[in-house]
Amino acid sequence: MQQDIRELLRNYKEKSIEMSANHASKFEDLLQKKIHQKKPKKYYIKWMSVAASVVLLVSLAINFYPTQTIDGNLDNSDAKIESSQSQISLGSISPEFQTIETYYRNCINLEISQLEMTEGNKEIVDGYLFKIAELTKEYKSLTNELNTKGVNDATIDALIRNLQLRLQLLKRLQKQLKNFKTLNTKRNETQIL
Repeated sequence: MQQDIRELLRNYKEKSIEMSANHASKFEDLLQKKIHQKKPKKYYIKWMSVAASVVLLVSLAINFYPTQTIDGNLDNSDAKIESSQSQISLGSISPEFQTIETYYRNCINLEISQLEMTEGNKEIVDGYLFKIAELTKEYKSLTNELNTKGVNDATIDALIRNLQLRLQLLKRLQKQLKNFKTLNTKRNETQIL
């Protein structure tokens, strides 16, 4: 069934294809239609701008809606908000600390959301999450210390180290889970063989 390509090419005769007399004019007409074709209007952009405007108006209305009762006292929920705003946190000290705290919290939340818990690795994950919960409690106590004793470098450093340690633990957990998963797949491959 094998054939020599050289033999096939020697015997090949090119077929003569004749184009119609008006081929060039048809091609020009098609080209002109493609070039001057109108693009369809995008109505979804208009709807998105209307929806964004409505969301903006609603959020402004909620923000500027009066929250005081008729006799001038604050609602109970407003008192809670006001007391929580008066507390100092790492992010409220300066914009740089706000950036640091936001970065670490987002990284920690991302790492936690990417955890894959299975029956085989549940014990490992639970151990790490217990350590992270302890670090979170310690972070809250450090924040309370920041409110009672005032802002000082030692407390700020401890808060930042706490966030770093939580992130490091989660990255170490991800690495161990990855190693555990590869170990299990290798074990399964050897059992199959």
